Amino acid sequence: MRNDINILIAGGDMRQVHCAARLAERYSTGITGFDFKALPDTVKHLADPLPAADSYDFAVLPMLALGEGGEVSAPFYSGTLAAETVASAVRDGGTIFTGRGDSRLSELFPRHRLISYLGREELQLRNAVLTAEGAVQLALERLDTALSGLPVLIVGLGRIGTALALILRGFGADITAAVRSPKAEAKARMLGVKSVRTDALGGGFALVFNTAPAEIFTSDNIGRFRDDALFIELASDSGGFSTEAAEALGARLIRANGLPGKTAPVTAGGIIADAVAAIIEEGGGGYGN
Repeated sequence: MRNDINILIAGGDMRQVHCAARLAERYSTGITGFDFKALPDTVKHLADPLPAADSYDFAVLPMLALGEGGEVSAPFYSGTLAAETVASAVRDGGTIFTGRGDSRLSELFPRHRLISYLGREELQLRNAVLTAEGAVQLALERLDTALSGLPVLIVGLGRIGTALALILRGFGADITAAVRSPKAEAKARMLGVKSVRTDALGGGFALVFNTAPAEIFTSDNIGRFRDDALFIELASDSGGFSTEAAEALGARLIRANGLPGKTAPVTAGGIIADAVAAIIEEGGGGYGN
């Protein structure tokens, strides 16, 4: 283990706890922003509730780093984890690893480098599989029919949509992908699934997954789907449903953001840890600069 590298895991959900456990196998690691009782016994020895100034070279923030008030997101902490606390704990010129972009971060951490571990392609690919697995699990819990032979629509064939298609093929689902371009249509053909243009949505699909961040579903086209169809929203940010469409769907719409942290936190945390470690070992974290 490299005791010359000190990493602070700051806030977040159970993904960050398991990220800390994985990183602790290689580096000197602390964790803050969690109530002690919320930590598994295996990582309690890593707890550092009041990290000393300049005691870390790196800090790892959650996938969604900040709350509305600019504090570090810490849902398993009864107190408030101020960004200033984390900034003080990391030496000048050290690196703050972040997930999704937030314009406030550069103002809160002016003395540090900011690097997004979410930008790693290997993390995005591995995370897509976890998201797809979690989405299928949700569908199985809500449906009263088998996936085998079920008419399923996947909107978007990016990383998550592709992973969904591959998993659902294993269940024998009758899969159609909604696509925008000839390239995506060719990709659907390569995956062995049917395709339809996104401007012609509708039909007898019993299950619909949306992975497209753009607004795809409106009050106009929602009426072209069968009344009992189940919709699962997987896109981040605003998602693919207009306000009117979401209201019309009611309980038939499941917003399933952040699935890896809910359905597979051990694996998801390990993926984040691997991405952070790769950046450090490649010198991208600025260690030693």
